[in-house]
Amino acid sequence: MLDKQILSMFLPEGILDYFEITGVSEVPDYTGKELELHIELTEYNKLPSGYNSEEYESKGFFDTKKIHDFPIRDKAVYLLVKRRRWRHKIDKHEIHRDFSIFAKGVKMTQELSDFLKETGRDPRDFDERGLYKPKGKS
Repeated sequence: MLDKQILSMFLPEGILDYFEITGVSEVPDYTGKELELHIELTEYNKLPSGYNSEEYESKGFFDTKKIHDFPIRDKAVYLLVKRRRWRHKIDKHEIHRDFSIFAKGVKMTQELSDFLKETGRDPRDFDERGLYKPKGKS
């Protein structure tokens, strides 16, 4: 297993300000022939700025999201992200953070999405496993 401090150097910048690494594992990919690196990240129980901790309480997590990131040593890397939500104690509305480190509309980090755009590839042409699927093909 990789040391968490070393692993943090490969994660999107700033992510450890909001998340802690709660697990790292190598698991077989969908073919069973290759190994993928899964990095579990759990959001800290720390309210977004501007909210009073006396008024809000943690109400658990959203479903875990599997986000594709840059490969490390030819292994596909996925961030398994558990985002937290909080509820107002009186009026019951919920709040959560919106993260710009995850690309909108695709299941990959913003950095990986930007990289693919720079190479002329559309991030939407990649499936959830990171395999290239050109437009018009299924």
